[in-house]
Amino acid sequence: MMELIQIKDLKVHYPIRSGFLNRVTDHVLAVDGVDFTIEKGKTYGLVGESGSGKSTIGKTILGLEKATSGQIIYNGNDVTKRGVRKQTKYNRDVQMIFQDAMSSLNPKKRVIDIIAEPIRNFERLSDQEEKKKVKSLLDIVGMPEDALYKYPHEFSGGQRQRLGVARAVASSPKLIVADEPVSALDLSVQAQVLNFMKRIQEEFGLSYLFISHDLGVVKYMCDNIAIMTKGRFVEIGTREEIYTNPQHIYTKRLLSAIPRIDVPNREKHMQQRREVEKEYSSLQKEYYDENGRVYDLKTISPTHQVALKHVESEGV
Repeated sequence: MMELIQIKDLKVHYPIRSGFLNRVTDHVLAVDGVDFTIEKGKTYGLVGESGSGKSTIGKTILGLEKATSGQIIYNGNDVTKRGVRKQTKYNRDVQMIFQDAMSSLNPKKRVIDIIAEPIRNFERLSDQEEKKKVKSLLDIVGMPEDALYKYPHEFSGGQRQRLGVARAVASSPKLIVADEPVSALDLSVQAQVLNFMKRIQEEFGLSYLFISHDLGVVKYMCDNIAIMTKGRFVEIGTREEIYTNPQHIYTKRLLSAIPRIDVPNREKHMQQRREVEKEYSSLQKEYYDENGRVYDLKTISPTHQVALKHVESEGV
């Protein structure tokens, strides 16, 4: 296993202030102690509903949010410290694809300047070399050469997201954090963007941290998946383990909510969903402690962990 980044007991807590003196009276535990490893060339999925803390993890890995405690280890260095990120070229090696492509692209800049910006930050190329590299990046994401001198508003949503992918790849990163990269796009356009992301991964040997609430997209993209709620992981496993052998009731609940077009078995699926909801309501103590906190992860197989009060290990 070739580790790229290792996350150790990461916590991100936001203070709640109140009273006349504006004192800290409590904390929002956005991320409350998570551990995982992203391997080279693999895609790691982070799944959960809005407010679960998944985007906060992505922003903290990028340095856009400050970790309260814990470590992010890259090439043997803890990059939660800003100075270390500069020394290790971490800011070049880890890039992001944003959910809203339009707001992440400067509307006053042409495409050639938008995509060239990370190249100018980290490389010293002549104007001709720079233009050649930008053109090759546009070609990789299926955009025509005449896009070079256009502005973001002249493109469709899917085209803008492809430009976002090209910009993220421009600095030759080793990891791309993709935060809901296709959630705002039509289904047919989603497939195009995801296929370009896969093609780029094969071509450059990239790793992805793929953050999403869409289990269908995650199934297509990811090798390993972590399910998250209330700032903690409830289950970690391979794609097959999560989809065919879910152990935590929250995972089962998310999977049961996936829309299906199997009309003849619609009533059967509805019944399964009702049973999952009933189990979720009646067995809370097995899945959450008295304060509603997710239990610590326990290993049930070499690649599968689940947060349960009691668990039997298999083949560890």
